[in-house]
Amino acid sequence: MTDFSDEAEAATGTKRQTRADLLARRRALGVAERAAAAAAVGGVLVDLVRRLRPRRITAYVPVGSEPGGDLPELLRATLPPGAELLLPVLRDDLDLDWAGYTGPGGLVAAGRGMREPAGPRLGRAAVAGAELVVVPALAVDRRGIRLGRGGGSYDRALARVPAGAWTVALLHDGELVDRLPAEPHDRPVRAVVTPTGGLRELTTP
Repeated sequence: MTDFSDEAEAATGTKRQTRADLLARRRALGVAERAAAAAAVGGVLVDLVRRLRPRRITAYVPVGSEPGGDLPELLRATLPPGAELLLPVLRDDLDLDWAGYTGPGGLVAAGRGMREPAGPRLGRAAVAGAELVVVPALAVDRRGIRLGRGGGSYDRALARVPAGAWTVALLHDGELVDRLPAEPHDRPVRAVVTPTGGLRELTTP
């Protein structure tokens, strides 16, 4: 019989290979493909924000080949009056703190090629007050299980988000898949946005 440790090791190995394949595929995307994906994904998010009218959103600054374009500016321009946009601040233990986004001039370079707000830290629990949580992912399956970059940061953050909030991952086309390997700490998302498929709610475990 395969024990839990064997299953976990197998899932980790499969994730590692899947992650490498997806990153290679993203790196192969041309400039025009990336720009078109960012525009399409951004349009869907604008519609969602206008419909939800959230008082607090959390998002992130896309890096490299991640879809989303200038995501923080797009969302800030769409927020209802008085609403706030928080971005993640990576802690030394790879958990996420949060700080308010005040514009491109308020971002500083951080580890792992990220940019993050330089303002006051609001604590790890700040994400619990968000009505819309936009997260990065390399892939998501039809149960909502997401594959990130392997640090576990967003799994910890998603564990703090109330069940009624919208948790949405941004993907390129072809990155919504039938099934991904899952481990006990993996937290599902409620929906994905892809350039051609738009917003799609998922069946979570």
